[in-house]
Amino acid sequence: AVPIALDCTDVDDIIETVVRLAPSFGGVNLEDISAPRCFEIERRLQERLDIPVFHDDQHGTAVVTLAALRNAARLSGREIGQLRAVISGAGAAGVAIAKMLVEAGIGDVAVADRKGVVSADRADLTPVKREVAGFTNKAGLTGSLEDALAGADVFIGVSGGTVPEKAVASMAKGAFVFAMANPNPEVHPDVAH
Repeated sequence: AVPIALDCTDVDDIIETVVRLAPSFGGVNLEDISAPRCFEIERRLQERLDIPVFHDDQHGTAVVTLAALRNAARLSGREIGQLRAVISGAGAAGVAIAKMLVEAGIGDVAVADRKGVVSADRADLTPVKREVAGFTNKAGLTGSLEDALAGADVFIGVSGGTVPEKAVASMAKGAFVFAMANPNPEVHPDVAH
């Protein structure tokens, strides 16, 4: 593995640079590229290269979240299909986690951004969030993140900010809290407990 820092932020510049470097590598692990640029960069690189292209902020986070959730469900005697999750953050990590949880058979998952639950009735959605609205939120939740947490089995935080203690307390009995923003998680461990 060789870390290569690029002194550019333009989508086309990043893609062309990686394409030119790719013959020296067996795979590409993109890191710290924000949404929505990360989705286009990854897609276009996968189309142009014949080696694996992985975006750590998306897929790395989603893989470890699913593994932790499967383990938590198993240890608590539940199936992933019985759980309703709420994700705080509709960026790279939140979108990838939602996709992976749906593919893994989660009961339901709602994604919230700064403006509330991502749902098809919102007129302010980006194309990526509109896609997310199409495969999440089977319950048809609307309103704020705090509203969505009422009765939820799982909170997944990949956004920063703080979730009020009252909202955490409104979650289902035995709920799981994966507050992953760093350096300050959305829910302090004492509050989660």
